[in-house]
Amino acid sequence: MKNELLYFIPKESHCPKSLSNIIENHPEIKFVSLVGVDLSGNDTDERIPVKIFLEDIDNFLYGHAAQTDGSSVALPGIASLNNAKVDMISDLDCNWFIDYNYENIDEITGKPVGTIRIPCFLKHCNKFVDSRKILKNSIDYFKSSLLELLAKHPESLTSFGITFDDIDEIIATSATELEFWVKTPNDKAETEELSTSQTLQEQYWKKTTGCVRTAMEQTLTTMDNYGLEPEMGHKEVGGVKAKLTETGSLNHIMEQLEIDWKYSTAIQAADNELWVRDLVQETFRRNGLEVTLNAKPIDGVAGNGKHIHIGVALKLKDGRRINLFTGKENQFLSGIGYGAIMGVLKNYEIMNPFISSTNDSLRRLKPGFEAPICIVTSLGRSVEVPSRNRTVLVGVVRDNSNPLATRFELRSPNPYTNTYLAMAVTYMAMCDGIRYALESKLSDEELLAELSKNPGETSNYLEKDRAYRSEEDVFDDYTEEERTRFFGKAPATVHENFNAFVNFKDKLSVLTANDVFTEAVINSFKLSSTSKWATEIKNRILSNYMDEIRSYKMLHQYDKALDLDVKNWMIINDLRYYLMKDSYTSKSLFTRIKTAIAEKDYDTVSNLQIELDEKMSLLRSMYAEYQKNLLDI
Repeated sequence: MKNELLYFIPKESHCPKSLSNIIENHPEIKFVSLVGVDLSGNDTDERIPVKIFLEDIDNFLYGHAAQTDGSSVALPGIASLNNAKVDMISDLDCNWFIDYNYENIDEITGKPVGTIRIPCFLKHCNKFVDSRKILKNSIDYFKSSLLELLAKHPESLTSFGITFDDIDEIIATSATELEFWVKTPNDKAETEELSTSQTLQEQYWKKTTGCVRTAMEQTLTTMDNYGLEPEMGHKEVGGVKAKLTETGSLNHIMEQLEIDWKYSTAIQAADNELWVRDLVQETFRRNGLEVTLNAKPIDGVAGNGKHIHIGVALKLKDGRRINLFTGKENQFLSGIGYGAIMGVLKNYEIMNPFISSTNDSLRRLKPGFEAPICIVTSLGRSVEVPSRNRTVLVGVVRDNSNPLATRFELRSPNPYTNTYLAMAVTYMAMCDGIRYALESKLSDEELLAELSKNPGETSNYLEKDRAYRSEEDVFDDYTEEERTRFFGKAPATVHENFNAFVNFKDKLSVLTANDVFTEAVINSFKLSSTSKWATEIKNRILSNYMDEIRSYKMLHQYDKALDLDVKNWMIINDLRYYLMKDSYTSKSLFTRIKTAIAEKDYDTVSNLQIELDEKMSLLRSMYAEYQKNLLDI
């Protein structure tokens, strides 16, 4: 069937004649869907019959393809009940994927029914307000600014052996990768079992078997059909061995996987990632497996990451490509590369809210699970040996035999990070650092020295009391106090993260340059994320914790228990009461959190959430120790 199905429509075919021919020759394509991405990263989906599309094709392609309202997309503070109209504008400059429903077979062709997914921009009151447009604007600004800087500072091109007149265009490339957990529905694995397997690395890069192998192979094959050029799929560090049933099938599956695929231009890379997420979930579902893309689905076990790779190249008029991050033989990076990474590190506090804006995302960013918590990079102990320090925020990927391979790896995003906004803030921050590097006229050696500075050393761009480079393990080789002092304090809650917009207000101009991120967009994103944060605490986290606390029951029998068992249970029970049991004279921690949420006292909510997480972690560990000392249960 592969040769009979059409999997994507390239941008060269986005015209009335070509599209009409495609739909005529592929009668299994029954619908089109306009895919807009709001500020929260939610993508719209609908079914418009192709007949309607063809009858009004000019308007779909070149006008307002459709309208929605503010209730269907997350745009608080922008779209309101009395001003809700949002126009959807088709993006003709990207690939359009065909979404096939393999459970709905067309009776005439015998093929699955297909839907053309048309990426679009969202427009409110004649202003674009969606994630895709923000990324597009950031790339346009980055390219125009960099061209202007290179024209003013042609000496920056000397090390590449070219002149400004040799440049045809700037190419901003990006790539993502996806980690996810798969399991058989309704199965639960013990945290201790998963943690032990992780510590022993019993699953990492081991062979996949059974339905997991089938689903993985089908996913990679399907990705290839869509032109996504998959590079690898493998087991990640998390998981436990599945159990064999009497019929020879496997159940009690709980495994963590990773899939990688080829880079593309920034917007296309983000579109690709959004589509891969759907492909993974649907393919594994058809094989009886449930996919979890949450950043931290299981406390105490490795979470899911989605590293974002960022590169910048020049396309020359003679057809050659030059990587602008690749340094001379005796340098880790070029001056432009040093400037770009310095820009990310200096401005990360105002980038972070767009990357980690949920409770789940911040639960993943904890010491000990290879998830970055410190604003720091690693270049390598020597130029000859590229670094692979997995404890830093920004990794530098280099291959001394391939100068085109140099790129940055941002390690903090997770599968539900809004990739469009994460890339946008990264390119804006890089632009700020590159501007400093070129306008300061510092040599590569001087820029490296500034990036490698010790805390307390004064520099013209980076902050005096901070360090930005380490070749050590930042979890094991620094104390918590040293990490905070050298690399900054990591936010513990969503509210703390958004406080960066106040605490580092002077840095916001990096994002608002050329109105790439307007004040209205920043405020809308904050309102939406804060509302989701508070609502999830009240309606989901507290509810789940209630069930968990109620499950912690007294297990010992008085005639068989020792004094230690009685004491352990008394401490546990006191903690249970403190967390969720009110009295006439005192309110539980749960009630105090709910009251603070109702009053929109988010400072208090944030502080109480930190206490809640600490107390729940203590309760779990104490109950586990209590259980281990009991013989008769």
